[in-house]
Amino acid sequence: MRVVFALVGACGLLLDQLTKLLAVRNLDPLDPPVLLGGLVTLRLIRNPGAAFSLGENFTIVFALLAAAVLTFILVRLAPRINHPGWAVALGLLVAGVAGNLMDRIFREPGFLHGHVVDFIQLPHFAIFNVADMCITSAAVLIMVLAVVKNVGIGGEHYTRAGETVADPAAKPSEEPERESRE
Repeated sequence: MRVVFALVGACGLLLDQLTKLLAVRNLDPLDPPVLLGGLVTLRLIRNPGAAFSLGENFTIVFALLAAAVLTFILVRLAPRINHPGWAVALGLLVAGVAGNLMDRIFREPGFLHGHVVDFIQLPHFAIFNVADMCITSAAVLIMVLAVVKNVGIGGEHYTRAGETVADPAAKPSEEPERESRE
């Protein structure tokens, strides 16, 4: 499962950084292309804050928080992944967090104060990027796995009361159950 986690994370991060590079090189902020009959506009902005440009003066805080989240996932969670859904979810989360963290570290106006490149705009919605899509997809998948499917990161299944139960996909034991004589 760790291979799936690593591949999803690497592909997501590569796609995020490549699309940002193309956006910065090719998009004119004053003349954004409109695609799909107005459904998508490629409007280049540099976001100093977080989602919806909140917290513009806290770029360094967001960078440090992102670094802490990445460290936690890589050190504490990744070694325990034993379910394909969790491998994909955490790979997407790593890709998104790392993609935006790279912007905060390396982009203008400077180290740990960089602005995140956003360029995808839907009608009546914030402007975002591929990293944001990875984070959002990861959040939805984590909610489905943890809340709807009751599956833990190691593949264990839980009841509503929080007890671990056998994996329903596992083969039943072929040994007959022995009766006690008491």
